[in-house]
Amino acid sequence: MALKITDECINCDVCEPVCPNEAIYMGPEIYEIDPDKCTECVGHFDEPQCAEICPVECIPKDPNHEETEEQLLQKYHQLTESL
Repeated sequence: MALKITDECINCDVCEPVCPNEAIYMGPEIYEIDPDKCTECVGHFDEPQCAEICPVECIPKDPNHEETEEQLLQKYHQLTESL
């Protein structure tokens, strides 16, 4: 399941640089997460780094993008094989 950033985001700029997949970007008003790039840090870290560092805890799982651990790992391999 990809993560999402909610309206509680205060644009503190700490989440974007810790994303290993470069899935976080500045949207029209707040940071957003590209679900096609978000692996919840599977393949990189044990925990999603953006959620770990977020001071206002506004990065929950996105119920609109449910994925299993296996699917997230497959996405990780697809994203990193071109590196």
